[in-house]
Amino acid sequence: MESNYDAIVIGTGISGGWAAKELCEKGLKTLVLERGRMIKHIEDYKTANKEDWEFPAGDVITQEIQNRQPKQSRTGYVNTESTKDFFVDDIEHPYNEEKKFDWIRGYHVGGRSLLWARQSYRLTSYDFMANKNDGYGVDWPIRYKDLAPWYDYVENYIGVSGENLNLNQFPDQKLLKPMELNCVEKVLQKSISKKYSNRHMTIGRVAHITEGTKPGLGRSNCQFRNRCRRGCPYGAYFSSNSSTLPAAAATGNMTLRPNSIVYEIIYDEQKKKATGVKIIDSESNLTYEFKSKIIFMCASTVPTTSILMQSKSNRFTNGLGNDSGELGHNVMDHHFQIGADANYEGFEDKYYTGRRPNGIYIPRFQNIGGKTNSKDFLRGYGYQGGASRTDWTKYVKEASYGEKLKQAIIKPGKWTMGLNGFGEVLPYHENKMYLNYDNTDKWGLPTVTFDAKIRENELNMRKDMQLKAMEMLDNAGFKNVKPMESSYALGLGIHEMGTARMGRDPKTSVLNGFNQIHSVKNVFITDGSSMTSSGNVNPSLTYMALTARAVDYAVKELKNNKL
Repeated sequence: MESNYDAIVIGTGISGGWAAKELCEKGLKTLVLERGRMIKHIEDYKTANKEDWEFPAGDVITQEIQNRQPKQSRTGYVNTESTKDFFVDDIEHPYNEEKKFDWIRGYHVGGRSLLWARQSYRLTSYDFMANKNDGYGVDWPIRYKDLAPWYDYVENYIGVSGENLNLNQFPDQKLLKPMELNCVEKVLQKSISKKYSNRHMTIGRVAHITEGTKPGLGRSNCQFRNRCRRGCPYGAYFSSNSSTLPAAAATGNMTLRPNSIVYEIIYDEQKKKATGVKIIDSESNLTYEFKSKIIFMCASTVPTTSILMQSKSNRFTNGLGNDSGELGHNVMDHHFQIGADANYEGFEDKYYTGRRPNGIYIPRFQNIGGKTNSKDFLRGYGYQGGASRTDWTKYVKEASYGEKLKQAIIKPGKWTMGLNGFGEVLPYHENKMYLNYDNTDKWGLPTVTFDAKIRENELNMRKDMQLKAMEMLDNAGFKNVKPMESSYALGLGIHEMGTARMGRDPKTSVLNGFNQIHSVKNVFITDGSSMTSSGNVNPSLTYMALTARAVDYAVKELKNNKL
């Protein structure tokens, strides 16, 4: 196998797939390294067409799964029999917690692009100014206008379904036709429009094709099966496996190497730049070195930061590019699992077809100026949720069999509606991850320890998230309105970010405005670790836009002999 390349990409998830596609399409011979196993589109989606009853326990989290994957399972929403093989074995991949931290991982080609919830929203002009305006964290080195054309570029390629509302706090996007709200959701939508001037409800914006086709391996319309996390044989939702990696492969410029655990970036102190990477082959345990002109780190926030921390030299005694001391700090996520539930009386003759892989969305309406500004907390939140008819299984008790059971199955229950708040977490220096060299993994590498929690601002925001959810449901005539809250710890949003942040000043940040390490110009980081603040929307679309923009810049710099 070749050992010299124009570019190396570490990771094959959302950002890694995009880096591979863009670099290869621009003519660079690119080595793409993935620490996990190969997953081939369609062929390796082993459970995509199975029914629940075809699994030994009916597709639940079994005791056996909990024994091997206790941390992946404890969230309760990611790890059933149909999906367990897409999540890591916690025994082989341990981590440590000073405070509870839910680190959900999938180590395989495609990474979490096979597993994401596909909600695709842009950060706003408010978000890129927020740190500067209120003094938390550091100022973003870019503004909305810098990323807007790259959002356009990415959305046109991946396919995002949704509805534009022409709101500053919820920017318009390049969208395919929206999925439909059901009859009860429309009741709430109408009520919100009537009763509030600054609140709006729409269908979620999701990376699903709802009309036409998009580039990749036969990507076609969403079939409304809602089995996305098992892998989509139709390529209807965007993933690296169905879209960007095939595009990279089609150029003839990509070399994909699974089972390759990167543990160090090689730094040349004379040249003052990185010259390549060191890997462990996870199958043979042999080590290899690969050389390249530029490196894109897209392993996802925590692994990328771990690799940088392990990459020590005389020049960088605390980790590559860590002159600021900020590497590993400012861990962010999104906090949620708080809001309200209610029943709706009526529409007993109405139902819906298919299993819509999407819910409703209420964009941010707090702290966007004027009367919306809160004295109790900074930043903002939105809501996700939806309406459905109660699951018939609640009626199936020991006494309910024969004719009673038939009736229970045939007749749907009452309509219920839920609103789940989804809020911003501030960048606190005290929220951090670090390496533990005394507790090593299967390959002798240090494990990660998390020491991070939500704080007063988020706790105050959560009170408002619950209150406003109840208020909107009550105003719309819903019955039995109840507050909802489940336990939350950082990481549960599966949006860990911020540990190698962008910034204007090398003294307080790791990366510049083009995702370059300030002091190592040929290393770019475009996954979640680069985020300067978290905003209050799902961040994957922003990772893709940042990646495409950074590759465009890197290739131009390379061709001008500046890297």
